[in-house]
Amino acid sequence: MSIEVLLVDEDVDVLEIVGTFLGQEDGFEITTEADPEAALDLATDGDFDAVVSDYKMPRLDGIELCAALRENGVDIPFLLFTAREHDDVADAATENGVTAVVQKGTGTEQYGVLADRIRNTI
Repeated sequence: MSIEVLLVDEDVDVLEIVGTFLGQEDGFEITTEADPEAALDLATDGDFDAVVSDYKMPRLDGIELCAALRENGVDIPFLLFTAREHDDVADAATENGVTAVVQKGTGTEQYGVLADRIRNTI
């Protein structure tokens, strides 16, 4: 059984890197989307097991994206993958239905942490 993940980030280079690393995890199938508004449509209409989103994006940030999904009845795990400090976004994330906040960092170990958090939330 595969884990279908929608990965959202306005930076296509980040999408490629994170998508590549997550795609190497056993059982992960990754769909990427650079436009958060298009991601909202995809997640609302699609059959994903989880959404992983950057926080700071134009037009619709990660927390707003999660809130919009919750308003549309989408109740799948939503992970915010952000360079922001956890304390900076934790309250707003919790209030808007974010399942987990995962800190972006340097090195490749962050992708293993993200993959583990996805598995643990499903």
